[in-house]
Amino acid sequence: MAAVPITIDSADDPRIAEFRDIRERDLTGRENRFIAEGTVVLRMLAEAHAGGRGFFAEKILLLRNRVEGVLPILERFPADVPVYVADADVLDGVVGFHLHRGVLAVGRREDRGEAALLDALPERALVLVGCGISNHDNAGSMFRNAAAFRADAVWLDETSCDPLYRKALRVSVGSVLSVAHRRGGKALDVLLALAERDFAIWTLSPHGKTDIRSIPPSARMALVVGTEGEGLPEALLQRFQSARIPQSDELDSLNAATATGIALFSMASAMGRI
Repeated sequence: MAAVPITIDSADDPRIAEFRDIRERDLTGRENRFIAEGTVVLRMLAEAHAGGRGFFAEKILLLRNRVEGVLPILERFPADVPVYVADADVLDGVVGFHLHRGVLAVGRREDRGEAALLDALPERALVLVGCGISNHDNAGSMFRNAAAFRADAVWLDETSCDPLYRKALRVSVGSVLSVAHRRGGKALDVLLALAERDFAIWTLSPHGKTDIRSIPPSARMALVVGTEGEGLPEALLQRFQSARIPQSDELDSLNAATATGIALFSMASAMGRI
């Protein structure tokens, strides 16, 4: 049973201080806490909270007229997770802009460590590795692709953005909360750790040597993608197998999120996942 909603009459109420001015000061990176925005992401947070995925809701803030519509979701949270409600003028004063979705939550991530993710990977696994992914839209879309094509995990290196940034989480339609992931470490170290666990490593580049459609299936496969423009470091391209997505010569490359989706589709197909 969800907590009884608590009315907030002032934007300065200390009980909802974490929601204040979220556009200017996102909570990502602050003691593993983050802002979840929108009904879909709230539902995914509820599922993650209940499913033991290492994500927990600390408090929820809703526009008063949204409460009834999200009651089935609220009922999935433990009763000790406080639910605050406010009218539009108060809510806008809290967050610093007009929040037309009217649904927010503060979540917390449990850091389970590098080894926990690697050891939890199944015998047949598909992993997406991002190197230097700095655009939050791309990061969110990559997680959405990973969920769509049944990747077992996503690993972003230390130069990539945090996928729990509010916009990345929203663009992922909550998939950041459903796909096992970790951010941190150097890309090469991550890939070597995967190679030690019998992963076939495939880097993605417009100049890759192998047509993505010709990649042979393996029990364990890892797709490595880089940032738009610069792409992957040459050292990684030279050390591991490289693949390309055939395309028109009139365009030098695809959007990182689009390329990731196509490549994951191809690899998941080769593995018989879809």
